[in-house]
Amino acid sequence: MNATPGAGPAPGAEDPLDAYSRTVIRVAESVTPHVAAIEMARHGRNGPVRVGAGSAVVFTEDGYLLTNAHVVARANEGRAVFADGSAADIDIIGADPLSDLAVLRGLSATPAPARLGDAEALRVGQLVIAVGNPLGLSGSVSAGVVSGLGRSMPAWSGGSRRVIEDVIQTDAALNPGSSGGALADSRGYVVGISTAVAGAGLGLAIPINATTRRIISALLTDGRVRRAYLGLVSTPMQLPATIKLRNGQRHALRVVEVIPGSPAAKAGLKQGDLVVSAGRRPVASAESLQKLLFSDAIGVPFPVTVMRSGALVDVIAVPEEMTESV
Repeated sequence: MNATPGAGPAPGAEDPLDAYSRTVIRVAESVTPHVAAIEMARHGRNGPVRVGAGSAVVFTEDGYLLTNAHVVARANEGRAVFADGSAADIDIIGADPLSDLAVLRGLSATPAPARLGDAEALRVGQLVIAVGNPLGLSGSVSAGVVSGLGRSMPAWSGGSRRVIEDVIQTDAALNPGSSGGALADSRGYVVGISTAVAGAGLGLAIPINATTRRIISALLTDGRVRRAYLGLVSTPMQLPATIKLRNGQRHALRVVEVIPGSPAAKAGLKQGDLVVSAGRRPVASAESLQKLLFSDAIGVPFPVTVMRSGALVDVIAVPEEMTESV
């Protein structure tokens, strides 16, 4: 007999809601011990002055934690409290406002690290679980789905406005205090660091991917991130069906703006160009271009191939070091 519409699961079958609940519970139990509530302070005339609070995720065996740069802004010390009640004073190792990531280190014993995943494998509609400390409520868990990928959000460095690319959008509930917390997949791997609440039912997280791992490594080593500056504002787009590149590439970056006086402008790049490769590598997303523009690209000839008026054009740019004044 066929199941009646609206009827429950067949005998012996697992109820989908029960399976969903078990997944969320399992991930929450595995991730929560690695997420701390943090309070940040700076030295004042009369002692430490609280300047911010949020969450952080332990990601190394020797007590390094990952959080948002905006959580630690204006601070020079802090304290982390974990789900088991243990606590540790923390130092700021480095912060990068242009990715909104910061690395801290516990000055005493911390829990074991979380498992970092790869946001490149995420798909829209996939289940994700957020663990953080919203509104000071430690160890809070919310669940939702990946609502969008490749989003952008504004960031500030010094007096300059930047855009953080490839941000994860989720409907998992995020609130003040969630910033710096974990966004995990159904296997319990941390695939993002919660960073902002963009509106009702709309949360954003910085992805864990090849580019952010490189940023984290630079923060651990140098306390800062040196970047090469090209001076392009671009957006991904699909190449017209009539255009077929020899390597089968179907996506490129459309140049929306070329900053006057920038290396891109000096090289002759123009608004409307379609960037198909940079540094001899195909580019089809902002992340694929950004991961080529770190310290080793500064001052080095950087070949860029664009499609312009139906023809492929090669130009050579020489990226400069990004500064707060750029």
